[in-house]
Amino acid sequence: MSRIYTRSGDKGTTSLIGGQRVAKDDPRVEAYGTVDELGAHIALLCDLANQAGHTDTVAMLDRIATDLMKIEAQLAVGEGFEGKLSEIEPSDVERLEAEIDRLSAESPQVNCFTIPGGALLVSQSHVCRTVCRRAERRIHTMAAQYAVAEPLVRYINRLSDYLYMLGRSASQRLGVKEKSWVG
Repeated sequence: MSRIYTRSGDKGTTSLIGGQRVAKDDPRVEAYGTVDELGAHIALLCDLANQAGHTDTVAMLDRIATDLMKIEAQLAVGEGFEGKLSEIEPSDVERLEAEIDRLSAESPQVNCFTIPGGALLVSQSHVCRTVCRRAERRIHTMAAQYAVAEPLVRYINRLSDYLYMLGRSASQRLGVKEKSWVG
C-alpha cells in the first residue's frame, strides 16, 4: 500500500496539475481549495436531501458534485497543462438556471431577506451558499493573476443562487416556516 503522505508539501508548496510547484497560499490553491470545501459541504447536503426523500435534489446535487470536481481541476491546472481537461460549458450554467427558475416558480415571492434555519437540510443549503460565495471571491482573486474561463465564473455565481433557492424549496417541502428579516 502506498503512503498518503509524500512530505513534498512540508515546506509550504504544492503541485498543480502538470507538476508545477506553487506556494500553498497561491490564489489558485486558495480557489480550488475553497471549491473542494464546498464539495464536502455539498456531499453533506446531498445526504440530508437523501434522508428527506428528495430524490430530485439528490440527482441535481450529484451532478453539481461532478461539476465541482471539474472546476477544481480547471483551477488547479499548472503551466503546460492548459486545455487538457474537460471544462464547465455554457450548457452547465443553463442547467443551473433552469433549476433555479423551476424552484423559484414553486416558491412564494419574498420582498425581504430570509434567515436560514428550521431544518438541517435548509440550514446546510445556506452553509453551502455562503461557502460558494467565498469560493466565488477566491476565484475572482485568482482571475486577477491567472486566466479563468467565463463559464466557470458564471457557474459558481449561479450555484450560490441555486443553493439559496434550494434552501427556500426545502423549507416549503418540509413544512418549515421561513423566517423573514426586514431590517
